[in-house]
Amino acid sequence: MRLLPREEKFYHLFARQVEIISEAARLLLDGVSTGNSRLAGAATEISVLEHKGDEVIHEVFHRLNQTFITPIDPEDIHSIASALDNVLDGIEDTSHRLVSYRINPVPQTMVTLAEIVAGCAKALQCAVSALEKNGGTMEHCIEINRLENEADRIGRSAVVDLFDKESDPIRLIKLKEVYDYFESTVDACEDVADVLQNVVVKNS
Repeated sequence: MRLLPREEKFYHLFARQVEIISEAARLLLDGVSTGNSRLAGAATEISVLEHKGDEVIHEVFHRLNQTFITPIDPEDIHSIASALDNVLDGIEDTSHRLVSYRINPVPQTMVTLAEIVAGCAKALQCAVSALEKNGGTMEHCIEINRLENEADRIGRSAVVDLFDKESDPIRLIKLKEVYDYFESTVDACEDVADVLQNVVVKNS
């Protein structure tokens, strides 16, 4: 039996949410790769996606309240939805800070971190798809854990360099905060992976 049958209403909502997350991550990467000329537009598009994501999450909670029998524990459905929502919020917050603080030029390290966020989003899509098929979720969650460790290493090194080399205290504060938002976003992806792994273990 599948953990989340194809016809189950919750599955397609989770699939829609990770699709939105993946698109937002792509826009963030495109923005930081292109520079300020694209970043502002990307941030606006990400905000629109964040509102769409909120609608999906609200639909999950609405249906959860109306459903007596669910394919997995209601608490797990709630946890998955909430964790996915945090990822999308993190992407939006990161893009907003980049634009608001007028980070120009965008450090290459931030481009690398945006690539990691996009990689996590892709792995989340694969993990949710594998959950529906009842197989392979764990390997994608492990990949997200690996990416989170890589992001930690890169982010910490960047902050050390920042305090060693940046002479402008205002720019230092801005860059440090954006690095923190990148870290929080990747951590949110790992939180989803942890929830999915727990679901697989509980239902195996």
